[in-house]
Amino acid sequence: MDILHAIGNTSMVRLRKVVPPGSTDVFVKLEWENPTGSLKDRMANAVIARAEEDGRLKPGHTVVEYTGGSTGASLALVCAAKGYRLQIVTSDAFSPEKLNQMRSLGADLTLVPSEGGRTTKKLILDMVEAARKLSQEPCTYWTDQLNNHDSITGYYALGEEIWRQTNGEVAAFVHCVGTAASLRGVATVLKRHKPSIKIFAVEPAESSVLLGGQPGPHKIEGVGIGYIPPLWDPTLVDEILPVITDDAKEMARRLAREEALFAGTSSAANVIAAIRVAQRLEPGAKVVTLMVDSGLKYLNTDVYGKR
Repeated sequence: MDILHAIGNTSMVRLRKVVPPGSTDVFVKLEWENPTGSLKDRMANAVIARAEEDGRLKPGHTVVEYTGGSTGASLALVCAAKGYRLQIVTSDAFSPEKLNQMRSLGADLTLVPSEGGRTTKKLILDMVEAARKLSQEPCTYWTDQLNNHDSITGYYALGEEIWRQTNGEVAAFVHCVGTAASLRGVATVLKRHKPSIKIFAVEPAESSVLLGGQPGPHKIEGVGIGYIPPLWDPTLVDEILPVITDDAKEMARRLAREEALFAGTSSAANVIAAIRVAQRLEPGAKVVTLMVDSGLKYLNTDVYGKR
């Protein structure tokens, strides 16, 4: 038994105070219970294990990835546990806590400058290109999260957990889109169990590209890459819900004060969208969303720090 066996089987709780009267129940899965404090531990474990199995990753190789932070920390955890060197391309657009966590777990960081600390399409593309160059070095394995289908399989267990914890009574699953792997993995499993389950995708309103809008800068970390991600599968999704960054920040603060749930902005965006869904559904229907990561990753941002 090692640290990687601690990934998954996270708790689920019902929101008690931020959901308005008359709404059906909203449940949140506490993905910060994973070892690095985010759901990305699931995909990191899957992509490394599958690359080992088919020989793409061999002992002594270096793993390379571009990331806003949570994937990087998760890969750093898995690489530390398995003995691989890790090179991460990231940016000053992401919280200092995330960068320090990656470094602490042994990752070497390459920082790409952002436009005023905001996530933009150009930033993501610059990070991808920097990772591509690093991956051309000998004895490297590029996990390439935006294109790696192995990451989807890492979330199948999450879908099964949601099904089991709701006793099969989940009516809707709501989740934000970064790479789209977690939404797709969970939706695939839930739809397999019950095709009538509704799947709602969430994206930043300032960069609502899934709805056909123009890309724009925003501060909901880890989601909204400014273009349609390659792993996006519209056939699994019933509706796309945009959420404004400032609303997500305020909901994150409310979740901490009113629900004792300390989360990041993508989690808060999930809750905002889940409440919208809950206000439409029949009484007794269960809406499920994810607490993607811990608020501890955002202490020095304007969500919880000085404003």
